[in-house]
Formats: sequence, C-alpha cells, structure tokens
Amino acid sequence: MLTQLYFDECGFIVSAELVLVATIVVIGLIVGLSEIQHAVNSELNDVADAIGSVNQSYAFSGFHKYAYFGQGLHAFTRGSFFWDTIDDCDLNQCAISCDIPVGETSKGGGYGFSGGYGGGAFGGTCAGGGN
Repeated sequence: MLTQLYFDECGFIVSAELVLVATIVVIGLIVGLSEIQHAVNSELNDVADAIGSVNQSYAFSGFHKYAYFGQGLHAFTRGSFFWDTIDDCDLNQCAISCDIPVGETSKGGGYGFSGGYGGGAFGGTCAGGGN
C-alpha cells in the first residue's frame, strides 16, 4: 500500500504551484511573526509602564530610650523619608538624544572635556548621559 501511494501520480502538485503555495505560506508566516513581535513588545511596554508608575515613597519615624533613673539618653535612632516624584523615564517617555558629531583629535587629550575620545564630557555618549 505504501508503495502504491509512493508511485501514485494522481493529483500531484506541479512544481510551479508548489513554489507559489510555499511563497504564500512564507509571506503569511512573516506577517504573523511580525504581529506577534509587536504584540509582545506592546505587552512588555505595558508591564514597564506599570512598574514605572509604582510609588516608592517611604517614611519612618525615629525613637529614643532614656536611661534608668534619669541618667540621660540611653539610645536613639533618627527617622528618615523619601518622596518619590515622577522621573523622565518612569512611564517609558524617554527621549534619548545623541550628541553632535565631533571630529577626531589626537589621543593625547585623554578623557577630559577638550579632546580625544569624542571631544565631550567622558566621550560624548549616545545614551543621554551628560544632557
């Protein structure tokens, strides 16, 4: 039976039809994978926005203990607080800007402000540092 199926030519797909069908399938797969990529990126962006919107403020009061029989202060600790404010990148609203292009100079300038390695403060980064 397997041999009969192997040698059966009824309904065989011509190679031109096979190329056309394979091309349509590959194009469909590329479009589908692209949509999956956009959906995953969108969900990860939502997760990042949720984490960025968490308020991280805290406060705690200090305490003290007096020594027995009015001998002065035995122990104390100070209180502390931190009020969280909205930062530039908390809700994924960063605008990364690059420095202007700088011509090459001699390497003797080091990492300073005036020469070598990009000409800017610490080499002029493209990650928004320094601006």
